Amino acid sequence: QVQLVESGGGLVQAGGSLRLSCAASGRALRRYAMGWFRQAPEKEREFVAAISLSGTGTKYADSVKGRFTISRDNVKNTMYLQRDSLKPEDAAIYYCAAADYFGATAPDYWGYWGQGTQVTVSS
Repeated sequence: QVQLVESGGGLVQAGGSLRLSCAASGRALRRYAMGWFRQAPEKEREFVAAISLSGTGTKYADSVKGRFTISRDNVKNTMYLQRDSLKPEDAAIYYCAAADYFGATAPDYWGYWGQGTQVTVSS
């Protein structure tokens, strides 16, 4: 199994930028499609972005398209989420996830999860 650990969360002002990282251990990151999800208080966990095993394919939620960029470094066993032009509504706990195949956005499809990292956006 793969273990995932997120980092890079914190407090940022609206309009600012922040990069999240997700480090994998146990099994090579290259075996999995990777994704980011987020969950705000009293809301369901929602899809943010996903990237294919090789990194050539990406998918984004409409709410973050053009502002967030997902990437991966299979040599470093790490995935990233660069988030620019942050808005107060981007505040949430961000989770990284892994799946055997690329394409699904429903949380139930993703078999491996990190513990999450909190992101707060001040207006």
